[in-house]
Amino acid sequence: MEDTQIVELYWQRSERAIEETDRKYGRYCEAIAYAVCSDRQDAEECVNDTWLRAWNAMPDKRPSALGAFLGRITRNLAINLFERRTRLKRGGGQTVLALEELEDCIPGPMDPQRQVELEELRQAVGRFVAGLTETEQTVFTARYWYLKSVEEIAGRMGFTQSRVKSLLFRLRKRLGRFLEEEGLC
Repeated sequence: MEDTQIVELYWQRSERAIEETDRKYGRYCEAIAYAVCSDRQDAEECVNDTWLRAWNAMPDKRPSALGAFLGRITRNLAINLFERRTRLKRGGGQTVLALEELEDCIPGPMDPQRQVELEELRQAVGRFVAGLTETEQTVFTARYWYLKSVEEIAGRMGFTQSRVKSLLFRLRKRLGRFLEEEGLC
């Protein structure tokens, strides 16, 4: 079923929307959640919560890219769940570590006046990633979207861990300069 048809089912408040969403995007969303949580039950919980959030969001929004919309919801839910489960172990997981690595590149905490800036930042990071080589895109998104460890990325790419760390360091520096040039830092 096409995404537009699935979105229309949400707008019609048809329970079939959940079934079709799960059929088309269930594995995709579960893979995103599992990459963050590293636990099948937690991943399943995040996916189920994603369907609920999508159900509640659809009357107000009509996403142009359903997969990206669902992926973002799943990832945010998984990060929140992971952080709740590891609250006592701050700094010990890949989520915290990966996000800490990006702190120097991303502007400070949000306030209500910065909602527009957040969207500009999202678009700017998208442009930055689009301008990277395929290898750089793969490493960057593996680390900062899927929250993979340096060891996992190195194994997948056939690189040494030091090469991955070096590449990530250079990419963060480039991202920081890029965001400064865009006037977002």
